[in-house]
Amino acid sequence: MKTFQNFTFTFLIIFACISCNHSDQKAITGKKFLDLASIDSTVKPGDDFYHFVNGKWIRNTIIPITQSDVGGFIDLYYQTQDILHKLLDSLSKVNHVTGSIGQKVGDLYLSGMDTITIDKKGYEPLKPYLVKISAIQSVSDIVQFANSMQKENQNILYNIGIGPDDKNSSINILSLYQGGLGLPDRDYYFKKDSASLAIVKAYRQYIEKLFILTGDDSLVAHKKSIAVYDLEKQMAESHKSNVALRDPQSNYHKIAISKLDYQMPSMAWKTTLTSLGIETDSVNQGQPAYYVRLNELLTKTSIDDWKAYLQFHTIDAYAPYLSNSFEMASFYFYSTVLHGQEKKKPRWNKVVAIVDGNLGEGLGEIYVNQYFSKEAKDRMLELVNNLQIAFEARINKLDWMSDSTKAKARDKLHAFVKKIGYPDKWRDYSKVKIDKLQFFENVISCKMNDYQRAAGKIGKPVDKSEWGMTPPTINAYYNPSFNEIVFPAGILQPPFFDPAADDAVNYGAIGMGIGHEMTHGFDDQGAQYDKDGNLKNWWSKQDSVKFVDLTKTVKVQYDGFIAIDTFHVNGALTTGENIADLGGLNIAYDAFKLTKQGQDTIRIDGLLPDERFFLSFATIWRNKAKDAYRRMLVNVDTHSPDQFRVIGTLENFTPFYISFNIQKGDKMYKPETERIKIW
Repeated sequence: MKTFQNFTFTFLIIFACISCNHSDQKAITGKKFLDLASIDSTVKPGDDFYHFVNGKWIRNTIIPITQSDVGGFIDLYYQTQDILHKLLDSLSKVNHVTGSIGQKVGDLYLSGMDTITIDKKGYEPLKPYLVKISAIQSVSDIVQFANSMQKENQNILYNIGIGPDDKNSSINILSLYQGGLGLPDRDYYFKKDSASLAIVKAYRQYIEKLFILTGDDSLVAHKKSIAVYDLEKQMAESHKSNVALRDPQSNYHKIAISKLDYQMPSMAWKTTLTSLGIETDSVNQGQPAYYVRLNELLTKTSIDDWKAYLQFHTIDAYAPYLSNSFEMASFYFYSTVLHGQEKKKPRWNKVVAIVDGNLGEGLGEIYVNQYFSKEAKDRMLELVNNLQIAFEARINKLDWMSDSTKAKARDKLHAFVKKIGYPDKWRDYSKVKIDKLQFFENVISCKMNDYQRAAGKIGKPVDKSEWGMTPPTINAYYNPSFNEIVFPAGILQPPFFDPAADDAVNYGAIGMGIGHEMTHGFDDQGAQYDKDGNLKNWWSKQDSVKFVDLTKTVKVQYDGFIAIDTFHVNGALTTGENIADLGGLNIAYDAFKLTKQGQDTIRIDGLLPDERFFLSFATIWRNKAKDAYRRMLVNVDTHSPDQFRVIGTLENFTPFYISFNIQKGDKMYKPETERIKIW
């Protein structure tokens, strides 16, 4: 949402009609915090509130050929990218002390912008990797190469993760996850619809292209591409679906290394972990079926096929950091085929993202010092505290939960860690070496540092002061193992948050976001973790059954929405996010009602407080995306498409019915007895 300085009389009349059941109050004028010019008066609010609020914007907005989508989140992302670009451009022109964070972020940016040097090198930086692969003669050699890539933070062949043990959240554990694929999800390898088949065809052509770029003739490249894809498809057969991955209990299998070594002799886990510099006697094997299949494939697949597999995945992993021909091949498949983006953005967009992704807290420290105010942090903390009060009140009033479970729910709510803006202590990047003439090597140094930092945590106490997002990030999250809600400085900007805006606007936008993240602690996944972040049941048996039954109603509702063409929203995949949206809006509204504005009927720009709240909520989710991108998201994204985050939530929210006079016969109308109420 953008700030508009003019209010058109047409929309004032529209809202005077909508609000005719309320008494008129003296209008308050001033800065406009809502984009009322985007309202489509031809759409009835009760039929489709999303398009009522955003219809003109959707019609008039053209997706740039350099993007896959436009909307609240993505627009703010690119606005923040502009700020970071100016910041990095300025830093790169200053003579910093060698080894300082200013020198490192500035020179990493400079090295990434030096396309002349990068193009001159071609794929020279990859040749040592390809030589190692060429020398492979045994299964042991295959595993050793994969291990060497892990130390560069590249999950080739197998995926590792390092973080709190789900059942002992105070200690870090090594986890092994399913991996090995190049397509976004296992289902791409088996779907028969035309869109999916086109993606598979393009992927196979991409594999072949990378082989050709590194010197293979077309016949050899084609043969290798067949081997790579066939291997991946066999791996995909063992993969759990995205829906199955959402169940934390069924994805936790702690096992002794000695037992794992016995079960998977091809991976030689004791030797593998030693080569990785890891000392531990047990790991969590998230998806055992994948590792059973991997062990089989290592023993029965030819060495040459494995060499082709390792070659492709190594080139693919590093293609974005090589010369233009590699970068363009990668861009075409991942951005054009999968996302519908027709043209690359200017080089600096990519390089800014690389700096943020590799030295993010270093860049973030400089960013927040210049662009994030104490006022914003204090106002945000006030909102968070108010939502916490509102959430507790809702828990107390639940008619489906027993008093004993309510007490434990309150304990968990009170134990929330609140992180706003930026970390209290900044990450140390002293081991990262950055040279403004060595882009590829700089990226490798960052990735090796990331790996060493993570590996050093295994078996040690969890540091709950750490952040999982960088300060400029346009997002937020709830982490069940830390029992925390985190809001980076990046998202604390309009249209999500403005310290100068009235409460209705802020509670409808960032307030809903806060409530959303809080509710994640009590969605179908988060509810399985206790207040200390352990995967542990704290529910009475009867309450648990009632909760599961309620979550099923959410799945059914969202299954009915059509995302694009004949593709329906996957209610099972999106259940957690849908529960969080439902809870988030309820909690934000209740918290808004604790404010002075929430308790009065004074109009601003002709709008009552509740109307401004709901308009703000619907505006932040506006989005327009390329069809290819929308299809991909339906397959892999745990969030529902944006329009259904508005419609699906409001259909269940009675105050919305009252505010906009929703009546039986309106498309969004549901009888009150059918409106889903969980939190």
